[in-house]
Order: sequence, then C-alpha cells, then structure tokens
Amino acid sequence: MLAMETEELLRSYPVDGAVLMGGCDKTTPALLMGAASAGLPTVFVPAGPMLPGHWRGETLGSGTDMWKYWDDRRAGLIGDCEMQELESGLARSPGHCMTMGTASTLTAAAEALGITVPGASSIPAVDSGHDRMAAKAGMAIVDLIHRDRRIGDILTADAFEDAVTTVLGLGGSTNAVIHLIAMAGRAGSRSPWTTSTASPGPCRCWPTCGRADRRT
Repeated sequence: MLAMETEELLRSYPVDGAVLMGGCDKTTPALLMGAASAGLPTVFVPAGPMLPGHWRGETLGSGTDMWKYWDDRRAGLIGDCEMQELESGLARSPGHCMTMGTASTLTAAAEALGITVPGASSIPAVDSGHDRMAAKAGMAIVDLIHRDRRIGDILTADAFEDAVTTVLGLGGSTNAVIHLIAMAGRAGSRSPWTTSTASPGPCRCWPTCGRADRRT
C-alpha cells in the first residue's frame, strides 16, 4: 500500500524529483519501490537509529532485548519493577531500532544501492550530523534533477549486488531477502540473491550500541 501511495503521489504532483524519508522496516523498500515506478530523480533520507538505552550496567538493543526480557518476565526471572525500568531504557530517543534488524538492514542496503548520500544510514536520528546529512540530500536532489539522473539509472543490477554484499557483511535481517527481491523486480532488475557470490559476514552489528558479536 505504501509503495502504491508513493507512486501515485509522485505522479500526481508536478515535481521534478523527490526526497523520500523513511526508516522503520517496510517503509524503506516501499518508498523506493514506489519511486522506482514513478521514475523520477530520487534521494532517500534514512530516519536514523535511536540512541542505545542502558539498564543496570547493560547496553540495551531495542527490539532484540525487548523479546529477550519479555521472555524473562514470562518465566518469572524478573518482575514488574524491572520491566518498568527496562521500558524507560529500551527506546530513549527518536529513531528506529538501533539493532541490526529490518530497519537498520534496509537503510544500510539503501545506502549501498547509492540512493542516499554517503554515510547516511549510520547517523543516529538525534545526532547533529543528521541535519547536515539532510541538507546534503537536498543539494543532491537538485544536482540529480539538473543532470536528469533518474532512480532507474541508480538502481541497477550491480547496485543490488552491492546491497546484497552489504546485508551479508553486516549479518543483517533475513527480511532483506524478500524486500530486495521485490525492489529489484520493481526496478526491472534480476533477483540479486540468485547471482550474488558474496558470503555471510563474520559478525552481527548493533549500529549505535557499540556491540559487534563475532560469529564462529
């Protein structure tokens, strides 16, 4: 539905290009799919991950630790008081989940596709660098319009290969499989997962948590 809405909005207004803003889970692929159908010059601005929370000396990862501690609550290992403390620390700032879930995976993939300005996906939502990145995105879309460089010129088969390599290197969400296939199909490209020779990466990253777990 979001992809359809994005396409129709871009087609219905007399605009020369678009700056799309998204972050959580399906918003990134949906916005880019709609833009691919509209065919305008496009820049994507990721919302950015939220800041990590803390609880009793432990760095919390929103989403991942939520399920972990909810299971502990159901098992009787922690009580209501501990859950209240955790709730205030799991999501302590604006932004999408700061773990390498679907949101961070897909914004990283969008950067690898070349549809953001460099470094955009890793800037926390409340960081001052986010404002500077958004300003650069505004300058980038003006340049793309002047050069008539459209989204189809960016979302190529090679770009999707780069996105797959990025997702595997980061140990990203498995949801990226279905989303990148859908995005490639909408962009008129072959499925990147059937041609990629990339190997899974050695670690699982937590973008703003300062954690990277080695895989063995």
